[in-house]
Amino acid sequence: MTRMVTIVIDSGGIGALADAAEFGDAPGADTIGNVARRVGGLRLPNFQSLGLGALARIDGVPAVPRPDARVARLRELSRGKDTITGHWEMMGILTEVPFPTYPDGFPADVIDAFTAIVGKPPLGNRAASGTEIIEELGAAHVETGSPILYTSADSVFQIAAHEEVVPLERLYEWSRRAREMLRPPHAVNRVIARPFVGEPGAFRRTPNRRDYAIEPPANLLDELRSGHVEVHAVGKIGDIYCGRAITTWVRVRDDRDAIEKTFALLESVDNGFIFTNLNDFDSKYGHRRDVRGYARALERLDAMLPGLRERLRTGDELIFTADHGCDPTAPGSDHTREYVPFLHVGPQPGGALGDIEGLDYVGRTVKRALLK
Repeated sequence: MTRMVTIVIDSGGIGALADAAEFGDAPGADTIGNVARRVGGLRLPNFQSLGLGALARIDGVPAVPRPDARVARLRELSRGKDTITGHWEMMGILTEVPFPTYPDGFPADVIDAFTAIVGKPPLGNRAASGTEIIEELGAAHVETGSPILYTSADSVFQIAAHEEVVPLERLYEWSRRAREMLRPPHAVNRVIARPFVGEPGAFRRTPNRRDYAIEPPANLLDELRSGHVEVHAVGKIGDIYCGRAITTWVRVRDDRDAIEKTFALLESVDNGFIFTNLNDFDSKYGHRRDVRGYARALERLDAMLPGLRERLRTGDELIFTADHGCDPTAPGSDHTREYVPFLHVGPQPGGALGDIEGLDYVGRTVKRALLK
């Protein structure tokens, strides 16, 4: 049977959408293109062969006359620029009413309910960069045991705690209960547990993050399950869809681990949908505005492509895409509303498809491959 691999370069946008200003973006967001310009060009020979250079100006990655993949830019139709709306749209869920956001922090009734869960009031309660607020309030957290609560431009309720102060299972329990507590009109799309370690001046987040997403409505994953197609989730994919219709699910330490676990699935499963998220691009480089780190991560991923493609069998298909942008050259630390790339290696010859409406083109391509 056919195996379909879809890998999401989390935040790998490729040029601002026309409505980007409505979402608070400064002009000119272009995550991959601006990274390439800022570092003097990227070296991505394998993505170049797939045809990435046909989608936009990417210094160091010119267009090739005969790309290996069918390539396009996808325009998000949902009202958002975050992980949930992007991934959900891929599987056919259109978010027409934006999830609630809290640029001025959460209201008193939400804080009171969360305080009842934890037993003490949280620190912070404002929109902030995760690394910056941990550095600012980490010492007070260690002293008091009060969790650090913050949000962003996205619909998120983020709870940070030091692993030696708040054991992981307690942090996860707080997060699970917060997920249950956050009902309309405060039904944020994700509660995120953000553990960290270290000392003042040298705090660092750990790979033990957990996302508690709002339950998705029926989507392509349900159709795959009904069609007896196994779905194998790698990374935070399982969190994003709340485990719905997912057959197996592995967590990862970082993006290299995610690709290696994708390799392992290709070596062990004979059919189904392998769905992988590469979160480091977003969390480690995009939000932290680390341009050179983003560039190095793209080049490391490119170097792993030959190993990925040589594990594909005749009849297998491969998609690279993204869920939104997070331009590390843009002001602030928030996501950016951008086109996302679509690179599809499959039975049809490579070529440029132009711009396509809807991230659900990913799901439609998966469905055609697996539900024949």
